[in-house]
Amino acid sequence: MDMKFFKAKLILSLITISILMTAQVSFATSAKEIDASVDVALERFYKNVKGAKEFARIAKGLLVLPNVFKAGLFIGGEYGEGALRVKGKTVDYYNIISGSVGFQIGAQKKDIIIAFMTDEALRDFRMSSGWEVGVDGNIAIVDVGAGQRIDTTTIKDPIVAFVFDVKGLIVDVSLKGAKFNKLDKSKE
Repeated sequence: MDMKFFKAKLILSLITISILMTAQVSFATSAKEIDASVDVALERFYKNVKGAKEFARIAKGLLVLPNVFKAGLFIGGEYGEGALRVKGKTVDYYNIISGSVGFQIGAQKKDIIIAFMTDEALRDFRMSSGWEVGVDGNIAIVDVGAGQRIDTTTIKDPIVAFVFDVKGLIVDVSLKGAKFNKLDKSKE
């Protein structure tokens, strides 16, 4: 590979990851905007996945991250903001941040819903100062496409994720290495 071409790709990748990793400032939204986006994402989830409402009712808490944006050119980054809901009410706001290195070109937007199925899993998540997938806990990703049904009798994991409404060129539903940080939206 031509060295100049490689350096140009590397610089562009570093710029992309820098923008995404500092996205809290540029992507920051108000609590009202996050709650509205969460409502829309939940409605999409309930409409497209049979059994989703029943599943949500038995979960101890739902972290809903609508419109999570990922972009990459060999080095990539991901960012989004959402709300943790317990018994249908927002209790905290969080962001998701991740970075990756490897063959990847493009961008995508997706919705992520993480269901905490036990009180212990929810408590551990809420008490952390920055919860990282694979370090602080594991998340089982449930593959349910549009029109499919969630089988609540076979899902036994304490933390379960649904990635849906994926739009874009990167097809990636992994959450490995993603970090969740609590946001302070009380001053808005």
